[in-house]
Amino acid sequence: MPTLLITGANRGIGLEITRQYAADGWDVLACCRSPENAHELNKLAAATKGGVSVCLLDVANDAQRQALAAQLKGQPIDILFNSAGVSGNWATQSFGHCKTDEWLEVMRINVITPMLMMQDFAANVALSEHKIIANMSSKMGSVADNTSGGSYLYRSSKAALNMVTVSAAHDLARRKIAVVALHPGWVRTDMGGPNGELSVEESVTALKRNLAKVAFADSGRFIDIDGGDIPW
Repeated sequence: MPTLLITGANRGIGLEITRQYAADGWDVLACCRSPENAHELNKLAAATKGGVSVCLLDVANDAQRQALAAQLKGQPIDILFNSAGVSGNWATQSFGHCKTDEWLEVMRINVITPMLMMQDFAANVALSEHKIIANMSSKMGSVADNTSGGSYLYRSSKAALNMVTVSAAHDLARRKIAVVALHPGWVRTDMGGPNGELSVEESVTALKRNLAKVAFADSGRFIDIDGGDIPW
C-alpha cells in the first residue's frame, strides 16, 4: 500500500486528508503535536484498524522531527504533505500593526519547518513509487494575485514557502521527486473562517484529485484548487 505522511493531521484540512486517503486504502502517518488530545484523529485511527498511525510530531521541535525520521529510516513515503501551518494574529497584520515576534513565529512554522521536513524525509520519498512532496501554500502568497494589501505575516510566509518549494524542486530533481505548492481554496476552517467558499471535504477532494495527476514534470508548480497554475 502507498504511504502518506502528513503534518497537522489533528484538525481541519489535515484531518480530512488523513480520512480520505485512509478510505482509499493508503497507510497514513498522521502527525500532530498532542496525540493525547487529538480525539477525532484517534477515533479515525481506531476505525481504520491500522491504516492510520498517529505520530507525535511538533514540526518545530528538532528532536521530535529527527526521532521520527530515525524511526522511519528506510520506509518509503509516497507523499510527504506539509499541511501544518499558522495564520498568525489577523488583528496585527495590517500596515502599522505588525510585530516582530509574531512575524518570526509565522515564518518559522510556515516556511522553515516545511523545509526541515523535506530535508529529513526526502530519502523516504525517494524510495517510494509516487515520489511527491506537497507543501500547503495559499493564493495569498501570490504576488500577482495581491490586489488588496495587508495580511503581511501570512502573505509573506506563503510567498517564502513558494520559493522554498521551487528551490527544492530543483535540488530534488536528481532524485526524481516532484515538489509542488498547493492552494486549498478558501475553506471553512478555524483559519479560513465561516465564510469560506468550500467545505473541508470539498477542498480535500479537489486536493486529492490534483495530487493524483502530479508527475515529475509538474515539479515546481503552484497549483490552484481547480488544477490550474497560480501566477507567482
